[in-house]
Amino acid sequence: MTDVTTRPLSPSEFDAWQDAVARGYADSQVAAGVWPADEALDRAVELNRTLLPHGLDTPGVLLLRGVRADGTPVGRLWISLTHPRGVSDCAFLFDIEVDAAFRGQGLGRALLGAAEAAVREHGITQLELNVFGDNAVAIGLYASAGYQVVTQQMRRRLT
Repeated sequence: MTDVTTRPLSPSEFDAWQDAVARGYADSQVAAGVWPADEALDRAVELNRTLLPHGLDTPGVLLLRGVRADGTPVGRLWISLTHPRGVSDCAFLFDIEVDAAFRGQGLGRALLGAAEAAVREHGITQLELNVFGDNAVAIGLYASAGYQVVTQQMRRRLT
């Protein structure tokens, strides 16, 4: 496995990431049929503002850049050290993303391992995440890394 370490996002990386993560989340919500397209980006931006009220300086949040051993930045992590639904001793991975140019090289697994290491460094013994049902690659990665389904939503379109 490729080794990936982490460092905090810089202010300029944070600014660019905020836009990208909001757009990606909005697109996923629209694709899942949860939000209407014309409201999705505004909702995602507002949600991120709520979850990160102090930006990079939001307490209890890790905003990290995944970096290969040669210093090349390859991805990003957004981790809350407190679970959004109050699960005890459980951090929450809001976002994990390998930069497009580096996908398919095993870096997703390495970045996930780096997220787990960061959580363990804070004395937390569990990490939870959400994955959209149509993201088979991510579902496969998480399952092969030992993540188990703890809740599941299902929907059927009635036409």
